Amino acid sequence: MALITTKEMFKKALVNDYAVGAFNVNNMEIIQGIVDAASIENAPLILQVSAGARKYAKPAYLLKLVEAAIEDTGLDIALHLDHGEDFDICKKCIDDGFTSVMIDGSKHPFEENIALTKKVVEYAHQFDVTVEAELGVLAGVEDDVVAEVSHYTKPEEVVDFATRTGCDSLAISIGTSHGAYKFTPEQCTRDPKTGRLIPPPLAFDVLAAIEKQLPGFPIVLHGSSSVPQEYVDIINEHGGKLPNAVGIPEEQLRQAAKSAVCKINIDSDSRLAFTAGVRQTFDEHPEYFDPRQYCGKAREYMEDLYKHKITDVLGSENKLANLD
Repeated sequence: MALITTKEMFKKALVNDYAVGAFNVNNMEIIQGIVDAASIENAPLILQVSAGARKYAKPAYLLKLVEAAIEDTGLDIALHLDHGEDFDICKKCIDDGFTSVMIDGSKHPFEENIALTKKVVEYAHQFDVTVEAELGVLAGVEDDVVAEVSHYTKPEEVVDFATRTGCDSLAISIGTSHGAYKFTPEQCTRDPKTGRLIPPPLAFDVLAAIEKQLPGFPIVLHGSSSVPQEYVDIINEHGGKLPNAVGIPEEQLRQAAKSAVCKINIDSDSRLAFTAGVRQTFDEHPEYFDPRQYCGKAREYMEDLYKHKITDVLGSENKLANLD
C-alpha cells in the first residue's frame, strides 16, 4: 500500500454517491484515530496538512507519521496540502512527497487566482500530483486563513476557471465556513425545546448550478465540520467555554455527498473531540499526569467521531473495493 493521488478516489465517489473524508492532522493521536476508523470502516481516506500544522509538527515528522499509518493499516492514503497560500509552499509539499495540494487563490481577483492556480497545476502535473483550487470565499478562521464575510461561488465563472487553470477539483462556497463558530446567533434560529442554535441551510441551488456548468467535475466543501454538540457539552461541563458553537447540519452534508461533492473537509470536529477527551480526563482524574492517559481518551473520542462521519455523513464505508 502507498501514498496515492485523489484522482481515482474522486472518480469512484462521483458515480457512487458518497464523499471522501479529508481530515486535518497535527499529531500522532489524530492520525491514529483517523486511520484506525478508516481501516475498520474500509473507507478511502485523505489526510491533509495545513500551513499551521506544518509549522507545529514539522513536515518531516508528519510525513513519517503518515508513512507509519500506511505501514500499520495497509491503507492507500492521499496526503494533501490544505490551503496552500502561494506557489512556494505548494512546490515544497510536492517536492516533499505530497500527492495532492490545494492552492487557495480565492483572496485574489479572478484573473490573479487563475494565473496562480495555473502555475501550481503546471508544476504539480509534472509529478502526477493533483491540484485543488478555490473559487468563492468562506467566512471564518482556520489557522492563518481568515475571512469575515463569505462570497458564494459564481456558477457562471466555474467553466472558465476550471478550463484555464487545469485544476483537478474545485472548492466552492455555498454557505459553509471555517471554525467552531460557523454562524452567529443572529444568523440562526433556536430550537424552542433545547435552546440550541439551528443554522441557515446551505445554498444547494448554487451547488446545483455549478454541477450543471461542470458536469462530472469533482467539487470540494471546506468548513464542513458539524460541531457535534455532545463534544461541545463535554467541554463546557468540564471547565471549557464554548457558548453558541454551531456547525453544518450533518443531514445537509450527507445530501451534498450524494451530489458532485466528492471531498468534504473536517477539522474543527477533530479538535472538539480531542479537547473533550482531555478536559474530561483532567476534570475526573486531577491526579493524572501521564500524557498517555489523557491523549488516550482523546484518541478514543476521535476514532468514534471518524467512524460516525464515514458511515453517517460521508457514506464512504466499504468503498475501498471500488478503488480496485
